[in-house]
Amino acid sequence: MDWLSLRSRYAVPSGVSARGARLLALRKVLDGTQYDVLTNPFAKERSGAGEYIPLSNRRPSVRTNLCRTVVDESVSLLFGDTHWPAVLADDTDTVAALGAFVRSCRLGALMMEAAVRGSVGSVAILFEVACGVPKLSLLDTAYLTPHWDPLSGALLEVSERYAVQGRVLAAEGYVIPDELTAAQFWWQRTWTSEECRVMTPVPLSVAADEAAVDEERSVRHGLGFVPIVWIRNLGAEHSSEPDGDCTFERAIDTVIEADYLLSQAGRGLKYGSDPTLVLKTGGRAPEGPARQGGAASALTLPPEGDAKLLEINGNAAGAVLAHYKELRELVLEQLHGNRAHADRLAAAQSGRAMEMMCQPLIWLADRLRHAYGEGGLIPLFRMACRFSCVLKDGLLIDGVRVRNLVPTGLSLHWPPWFAVTNGELLSLAQGLVTAVSGGVLSRETAVRIYANATGNPDPAAEWQQLVAWVPEKSASMAHEEA
Repeated sequence: MDWLSLRSRYAVPSGVSARGARLLALRKVLDGTQYDVLTNPFAKERSGAGEYIPLSNRRPSVRTNLCRTVVDESVSLLFGDTHWPAVLADDTDTVAALGAFVRSCRLGALMMEAAVRGSVGSVAILFEVACGVPKLSLLDTAYLTPHWDPLSGALLEVSERYAVQGRVLAAEGYVIPDELTAAQFWWQRTWTSEECRVMTPVPLSVAADEAAVDEERSVRHGLGFVPIVWIRNLGAEHSSEPDGDCTFERAIDTVIEADYLLSQAGRGLKYGSDPTLVLKTGGRAPEGPARQGGAASALTLPPEGDAKLLEINGNAAGAVLAHYKELRELVLEQLHGNRAHADRLAAAQSGRAMEMMCQPLIWLADRLRHAYGEGGLIPLFRMACRFSCVLKDGLLIDGVRVRNLVPTGLSLHWPPWFAVTNGELLSLAQGLVTAVSGGVLSRETAVRIYANATGNPDPAAEWQQLVAWVPEKSASMAHEEA
């Protein structure tokens, strides 16, 4: 069974487009629930009527979840604790305010969740402000329809629509008749540059376009921009499509093959541990109840009778594991995952050695930096600056009111992929000293290179500190000599 065959068995929610159905199907793979639609467990070979159940109608007993593994590893390398980028801007007040914004909104955890959920193709971040305090939340893009300005590329409108049960609406304060609490209703809202328009829920039997505006729940913000940051996965921010490439879709077929292969191997090993007993009685019916399982008891047979066990050759298990290893390598190669084995590392490796060992994963994370850095964090920071300008009292960030933040020169400084060792820093420092003293490299360039190697978020500031420190040191030394 391949991915298209499995995906065709999923029930599509009412009102969801073909694009939304694809994203919801990919979300099942990401969550590890792609086989839940199959009702028969893998060990059930026969139905109640004695009919054979094909493998394609049985849930595999082994789920490798390699797709989620690659996504988690790449996201950890993208936004982990030691990989969070530093914010740079021309205005120092903007840098300080955005740093407080990152801490107060717990932006690191939010962006890691956004990168995981966006691995199916896209993710949206809703930026709201309550009493001056910014609040960020993630939206499921399977139910969203965006529209952009074809000239400027600015987001013009985002519409959300999905079906919800009447009892859920009643719990949120809507007046729903008792006989309709189990019915399905349309839930709709639209964000524009001037308002968030919420529609009154209507039953699915009524056309969604006939719903009236819920004036009580609608909000007119007048910001002049849509407070949503739309992120396309894998660096497709300049595409006209709402979604980028899925991180793992091309390998789903191979993962399904591996899951069923390992399930069959496990089934075979269990069968080999308790083989089926076959009795040959010379045409006479065997006495007593039918026996199943291994040689648990001695048997007495007539002279022309025979008994044997249906066993599996043990070499089959080794062949299956070898085949699975090839499938696993193929999946990781397709997804640019980490193919290094920790048990093969004899000692601690340098940062450069770790980069070479995880080079395919770094290539994947590098593409994600463009998608969720330049295409996600930078627009989010710019939106925070715009909020500080359009709101009368500005933003309340970490207990401090900030107004009129200037986003000029806004950029990100990413740390090294892996921390360098002391030996590498020593070798780099000695090489830079030799290059500077030989006149082939300036001191400023050498300082910038060394600062980048140590993970300093602002090499330019490091150079300015050194320039200010050297005259002070020279003056103190001259004073001591006098």
